[in-house]
Amino acid sequence: MLQDIRENAQGTIAKIIVGLLILALSMFGVDAIIGGFSSEPEVATVNDEPITEREFTRVVQMERQRQLSEMDTPDPSLLDDDQIRQSALESMIRDEVLTQDAARQGLELSDEDVDRLITQMSQFEVGGEFSRERFVSVIRNMGMGPMEFRDAMRRQYIANQIRAGVLESGLVSPQAVDHILGLQYQARDFRTFTLSPAAVESEVSVTEADVEAYYEDNSRRFMQPERIDAAYIELSLQDLAKAVEVSDSELQEFYQAEAGSLAKEERKVAHILIEGDTDEASETLEEVQEKLEAGESFAALAESYSDDLASARDGGDLGYISREMFDADFEEAAFALEEGEVSDPVQTTFGVHLIKLEDVRKTEAPAFEDVKSELAEQLAMEKAGERFSEIRSRLVDLAYAEDNLTVPAEELGLKVQTRSNVTRDGGDEPFDHAGLIRQLFSEDVLEAGYNTELIDLAPDTSVVARVRDYKPAARQPLDEVRDDIRQQLTQQRTREALAALGEKLVADLEQGAELNDLEVAPDSWQSYEAVTRSTNSVDSAVIDRTFSLPRPQGDSPSYGMTRSGQDLVVIALDGVTEGQVEDKQEERERWQSFIASQMAQREYMAYRQRLRERAEIERP
Repeated sequence: MLQDIRENAQGTIAKIIVGLLILALSMFGVDAIIGGFSSEPEVATVNDEPITEREFTRVVQMERQRQLSEMDTPDPSLLDDDQIRQSALESMIRDEVLTQDAARQGLELSDEDVDRLITQMSQFEVGGEFSRERFVSVIRNMGMGPMEFRDAMRRQYIANQIRAGVLESGLVSPQAVDHILGLQYQARDFRTFTLSPAAVESEVSVTEADVEAYYEDNSRRFMQPERIDAAYIELSLQDLAKAVEVSDSELQEFYQAEAGSLAKEERKVAHILIEGDTDEASETLEEVQEKLEAGESFAALAESYSDDLASARDGGDLGYISREMFDADFEEAAFALEEGEVSDPVQTTFGVHLIKLEDVRKTEAPAFEDVKSELAEQLAMEKAGERFSEIRSRLVDLAYAEDNLTVPAEELGLKVQTRSNVTRDGGDEPFDHAGLIRQLFSEDVLEAGYNTELIDLAPDTSVVARVRDYKPAARQPLDEVRDDIRQQLTQQRTREALAALGEKLVADLEQGAELNDLEVAPDSWQSYEAVTRSTNSVDSAVIDRTFSLPRPQGDSPSYGMTRSGQDLVVIALDGVTEGQVEDKQEERERWQSFIASQMAQREYMAYRQRLRERAEIERP
C-alpha cells in the first residue's frame, strides 16, 4: 500500500488531496501550538469522537473564503451562511466516518512516510526541489501548522486507500460489455416522410376571444416586475489612460528607470540549514564552519549536516533562484555573494543558513524599440492611476453632497449615462453588480432620491448611480402582448393538430394502409439503410426515435413519429442488424474499464452511505 502511495505522490492523488486539504481538511490533526487535549465545545460527535467548535469554525471560514475567491467582485453579503455551515458540518461528519473506518481496518502511515510524501509534492517545490519555506508558507495560508498538516495528510491518504480499493474492485462481465457494444454498433433500415405545419394550416384559427381569454387566464405571465430607469457615472482607469499623452522623452526616461527590472538575474545556490537555537545547534554550526575553512566539500557537509532533507540529498542544491523567492535576509545574502563564495551565517525563521553561490546567469534588458508600445501603455496607466485616485476621492464627496449627477459629471469631466428598465435581478454591466442593485432599490435611493454610494465594480472601475424613474410591478396592457399571444396560440394549436394528424397516419399505416391511401398523402418515402446511432447525416431526433422503436415483426414494419424543428416526421422501421463486436477488442477493453469504473463509483457511494447510516451521530 505504501509503495503505491509513494508512486502517486506527485500525481493526481496528491493534487486532489492537497486541494481537499486547502478547502476543508484543516479540521483534522493536532494543533501545532495549542494541542488537542483540551475539552473544547463540540458541534457534533461521530461514534463518540468529537468535532470541535474550533475545527468547525475553521472549516466554515475556509469555505467562505473559497466562495468569495470565486466571485468576480467578492461580496460577503451574497453568501448563504446557513448553507455553508450545514454543508461544512456534513462534510466533516462524512470525513470522520471514513477516517474511523480506515482506523478499524488497521491502515496507517508512519511519520517517515508522511514526510517523504510531503517532500515529493510539486505544490511545495521551488525550482524543481522541495522548499521548506514554500511548504510553511502554503500551509500557513491554509490556517494550519506543520504538525496539523502532517496529521491531515496521514488521515486523508489512509482514507483514500479505502476509496481506491473499492474503486478498483468494480467488475463487469464480458457478456454485458458485448451487449452494450452490440447496441452501440447496431444498424437500422428505415423510411421517413415529413409533414410541415402547412399540412394543418387550414384547420388552425385563433379568434380575438381566444386571445382575450388566454390573457385573462394567464395574467401572471404578463406581469412585469418593478423597474427603474437609472442614471450613472462610470469612472474607469482604462478610459483615463486612453486620454493620457506620453512623450518620447518620458518613454526614454521610463525605459532607463525600468531597464534594471527588465533585465533578469538568476543565481544557482546551495545551502546548509541548521534548525533550532539550542547550544547543540550552535555547536553544529561552528563544526560545519570549521570544516569548510579546512577545505571540506560544501556538498558533502550539506548532505551530512543540513536539516533541509530535500536539498541535503543533492548537496544542499536549491537550483537557480530569483529575487522575491525566499526570505528577505536569505535573498540579500545570496545576491551579495561572489561566485564560489560561502556566506556568513544567515538567520531566518527556519533556522541558520550557510549559503554558497554556484553560478550566475543574466538576461539583458530588451531593446527600447521592442518594448516601446508596452512601456507607453504602462506609463499611461501609471499616470492615469494617480488621476483615478484623485477623481475617485472627489466623486465620493460629490456623490454624497449633490442630489444629482450633473454637477459631479461636469466638475470631473465625466459623462452621465442612462439605462432603462433595470429590475431587482439586475441587467447588463454595470447593473450586473449585486451591490449596486441593492443600493438602487434601497429606501434612501429609491424613495428619498439620494445618489448611491460610490461602488467599486473592480479595482480599476467605480460607479455612482441614481434613480430617474420608478415603475411599480404591473400587468402589461393587452395591446402590447396581443400579437405575441396570437402567435403563441397559433403555434401551440398547429403543433397539436400536426401531432393528431401524425397519430392518425401512424395508426392507418399500422393497419396496412399505403401512402396513397393516407388522409395527407406524401409523394414518397425517403429510405435510409444501415444507419447507426452515431450517424451525423440524419436528424438526431429521428435517430433517437428510430432506435427506440420495437423490432419489426416479420414483414410488418414498426411505425412511429417524432418532431424535427417545426415539422413532424413519420418513421417506418424495416429492419435491424446486430452490431459486430468481434474485431473491437481495444474498444471492448475501454468500455469494460469505463463500465467497471461507473459501477465501482456507485459501490463506493453506497459503501460511504452505509457507514454514515450506521454511525452514531449526535448534535448538541
